[in-house]
Amino acid sequence: MDLKSFIRTIPDYPKAGIMFRDVTTLMGHPQAFRRAVDELVQPFAGLKIDKVAGIEARGFILGGACAHQLSAGFVPLRKKGKLPYKSISQSYELEYGIDELEMHEDAVAPGERILVVDDLIATGGTAEAGIKLLQKGGAIVEAAIFLVDLPELGGTQKIEALGVPTVSLMRFDGH
Repeated sequence: MDLKSFIRTIPDYPKAGIMFRDVTTLMGHPQAFRRAVDELVQPFAGLKIDKVAGIEARGFILGGACAHQLSAGFVPLRKKGKLPYKSISQSYELEYGIDELEMHEDAVAPGERILVVDDLIATGGTAEAGIKLLQKGGAIVEAAIFLVDLPELGGTQKIEALGVPTVSLMRFDGH
């Protein structure tokens, strides 16, 4: 099964020159979604992963499925202002400005082994913020896993420079 064939590409979205990689088409296909989740967690089978942290929003879908497969807990990493309890935050740069990711202050315990999950890695800013946020909470980030890598944008190198290995199932040239 070629998982790449289940990813819809939408040209010029959200702006001219961008090739948007829509993973919702893969998630909507039962066998492709199952296979993708199985392949994402396979390198971690038999390891003690305490929790999976999913980055809002598609990372919630993948992260929940991965947590289930690994018999691990789930931690939502949310955009600023979305969590109801005391939270800690980590800012990151966007193309035009700054945003923040947050998690509940008690979402992770010191020493817990965590996988960070998102649908796609491009420049790596959001994933980097998620990793730093988890580390602020005392967690050990074992790896960051993604369905899609856009290698020309350098995100994987940014994450690996933090000492966090990455796993991506597919690579798409261009952005």
